[in-house]
Amino acid sequence: MNSREYPLPTYTLATREQLFGLDLRSLALFRVGLALIIIVDLIERFGDLKAHYTDFGVLPRAVLIEKFLNSSVWSLHLFSGNILFQGILFVVAFICALALLVGYRTRLFTILSWVLLASLHSRNQMILNAGDAELRLLLFWAIFLPLGAYYSVDSALNSESKPLPKSIISGGTIALTLQICFVYWFTAMLKSHPIWWEEGTAVYYALNIDQLATPLSSFMLKFPKFLVFANFATLWIELLAPFLLFVPIKNSFFRCLTVFIFVGLHIGFRLGLVLGLFPYVCIIAWLVLLPSDFWDWLIQKLQSKQITSIKIYYASDVSTYQKILNLLCCFLLLPRELVFSAKTQPEIYTAIKNSNSWLLVEHQGNQYLQFQALIYLCSIYPVFRPLTIVLNLPIITTIGKKIYAELNNINSNFHQFISKLQYRKNSVYPANYQNIIALLLLAFVLLWNLNSISPKIFPIPKIVRATNLMLRLDQRWGMFAPYPSREDGWYVIPGKLKNGKEIDLFKNGQPVVWDKPLLVSSTYPNVRWRKYMMKIWLKRHAAHRLYYGKYLCRDWNSKYKGEEQLDNFEIFFISEKTLPNYQTPEVKKVSIHKHYCFKKPEQ
Repeated sequence: MNSREYPLPTYTLATREQLFGLDLRSLALFRVGLALIIIVDLIERFGDLKAHYTDFGVLPRAVLIEKFLNSSVWSLHLFSGNILFQGILFVVAFICALALLVGYRTRLFTILSWVLLASLHSRNQMILNAGDAELRLLLFWAIFLPLGAYYSVDSALNSESKPLPKSIISGGTIALTLQICFVYWFTAMLKSHPIWWEEGTAVYYALNIDQLATPLSSFMLKFPKFLVFANFATLWIELLAPFLLFVPIKNSFFRCLTVFIFVGLHIGFRLGLVLGLFPYVCIIAWLVLLPSDFWDWLIQKLQSKQITSIKIYYASDVSTYQKILNLLCCFLLLPRELVFSAKTQPEIYTAIKNSNSWLLVEHQGNQYLQFQALIYLCSIYPVFRPLTIVLNLPIITTIGKKIYAELNNINSNFHQFISKLQYRKNSVYPANYQNIIALLLLAFVLLWNLNSISPKIFPIPKIVRATNLMLRLDQRWGMFAPYPSREDGWYVIPGKLKNGKEIDLFKNGQPVVWDKPLLVSSTYPNVRWRKYMMKIWLKRHAAHRLYYGKYLCRDWNSKYKGEEQLDNFEIFFISEKTLPNYQTPEVKKVSIHKHYCFKKPEQ
């Protein structure tokens, strides 16, 4: 009997760049994700501009500075308590986020976005959650990274002749990678209670927090064995799964697996609990760790011969169109190599020159001009194919033709704006001093997190504390640690108007009802108010109740006059303690603050 010898499989060990580097395309996705989250966050916060950021609101500047603000923490938002000033800062932050989104002067606008975000967070920390902290930290480490190397205005106008690498390793990539891991390692270590490690009931208690519960929470509570499994699965994923990033064999596979695991984990968190920005920020954080092999595979799947064989021509004496086409290719995920000068093609040059535009020639020789060329580009790329339905609408076609008319008019504002965009070198390699700074600050962050586990063993030197607070690198990943709260409830704020009428201030003047709402989490206007109200229930934040009371008086009485004005009210928290094994909870009506809007009556 013949025997065959089969060689043993051989594996190449991962390089340092694969273990601690980041793909430039992943960084581009990371940039877009960060910018979109900042934009959505600003829009949501804008509705409570007066209540949360002005002297009219729940935390006037004088109170914040005198009683609650650490001397090492700064905020541009403290320069004025006027709503107009705060609105201007919001608009500036929005513009910076838009510039970051498209990757224009990326490093500059990353820095400005971080400054404005850190300033905003310092202005009112009572409405922040873990998602805000992680967003701020991700944006800080992004300053050390070439976020605009791909799919950006900066990359479209890159004057560097050398092709960019697919990935880089630097102090910034190491810091960002480990910062993402710190979130999970340290929250797992902080979950030290037997509820997590022995009983396996932490998820049961978390889903019973009515202030965070979603409609799906009550359904999930019907499966106690699944809750125990989810408890231990969460622990071990948080503690061990980040190490998969550093498996030296078949690293790309394990990286993709890790990203998939954590994206799924956070989708699960969001389905069961209302956690504000946290799950979305975390998902964006993990996507930045997608390896080069993933992008190479994806591009191979998306880019067909139909795409790579097209040619896009512009008249060489109309330099503005070269910039426009570079930008177009960049944001349609097409290589710049598809763009050519028509100087060497007389027939094409004549056609372009007569229309003062650009022309696309597809692989069969068919030609498309201006807006029709844009529609064709979208139709051949699967990602943008749905856009063709919109672009073919008569009203959109009319608008598109008008835009092209503006582009063709060298005196138009849009044409002038494009012509002023400058070509610049887009360097992706940081200077040595930037690497040193990033790694030094990473050490500071590591010490800060170790201190959260054991303050006695890991004391924080004054210089580290001051630096971390100044740069807002302070962090504590105590999500549901050491155990989920077993006490929650809902608010009722009965108030009396001058005419004797009783209303519920928490429900904007509706009649007072003490019964439990069907979905407690829906009684809050948004996640910011939910976080604020959950905090003022805690004893360590009891000092804020007075200023919340003053705000309620100011807010109501600024809208109503005479006998309709608010005279006094009392804040009740209907406390409901979650008991083990689905026992009927204990309910207590707790008064946490009495307030008189005018002079307190004599006893």
